[in-house]
Amino acid sequence: MGEDGYVKSFDGLELYYVKEVSDSAKGIVIIVHGFAEHLARYEHITKRLNDQGYGVYRFDNRGHGKTKGERGHIEKFEDFLYDLDTIVEMVKREAPSLPVYMLGHSMGGLIAAAYGIKYKDKLKGQIFSGAATATSSQVKGIKGQLFAAINKLVPKLRIKNPITSTLCKDQNVVEKYLKDPLNLKKATLNLYVEFLISGVEWLNANIEQYAYPCLILHGGEDKIVPKEASESFYKRICSEDKTIIILDGLYHEIMNEVTRDEVIDHICTWLDSR
Repeated sequence: MGEDGYVKSFDGLELYYVKEVSDSAKGIVIIVHGFAEHLARYEHITKRLNDQGYGVYRFDNRGHGKTKGERGHIEKFEDFLYDLDTIVEMVKREAPSLPVYMLGHSMGGLIAAAYGIKYKDKLKGQIFSGAATATSSQVKGIKGQLFAAINKLVPKLRIKNPITSTLCKDQNVVEKYLKDPLNLKKATLNLYVEFLISGVEWLNANIEQYAYPCLILHGGEDKIVPKEASESFYKRICSEDKTIIILDGLYHEIMNEVTRDEVIDHICTWLDSR
């Protein structure tokens, strides 16, 4: 792992980050991890990107990993965006001459997409992996209303992490995920509501404003975020430079499947062509 440390976000919360940047880097990729996980799960893609000539900044989202503050909890979805902008600003200070890209997986894809709407001129482009850009079946209709109502009464009620063996077809990856102490076993109801309801609703209310160049990747057999989420996102955004690739036979964590090198090849090819 490269150089690590803490950086203060907008409200003083200390975000844990790691950066791996060589003197000859031709660009920077900021990785935004998904729900309940942490930055160290992105070692292999960081190495590939480094080998391809890209510096990488990773950080643990608020409520996750080694970032300070209450684990498994956030107050508002927008806080994720302000935290991410703290990282973007750090990159721009430290590597002012390099183009900056962003790679978001799952909830990190939702955060990245929302960031792309709120901050229109800071990046060269974005890459999405199984991005959670549509309303989950867990919170559709009456279920979502019930979640929101209960949340007003007990926002810090802790709910078990529902992610299971459908994460990835490689069961070694699943076993490691379940045993990893830095992955959240539970999260507050407020985190679920802010992510699955508030964040997704805000994104979809503003989606036509999204205009960044982007590469959208999704597993064809994703059981956690259906591929239709990315197909809809692709159709509704106004980006002139947009590419979608549905990867047949893959589950949610496409960058952890047995064919992960081919998936990461798509990312490297897209970055190099920019």
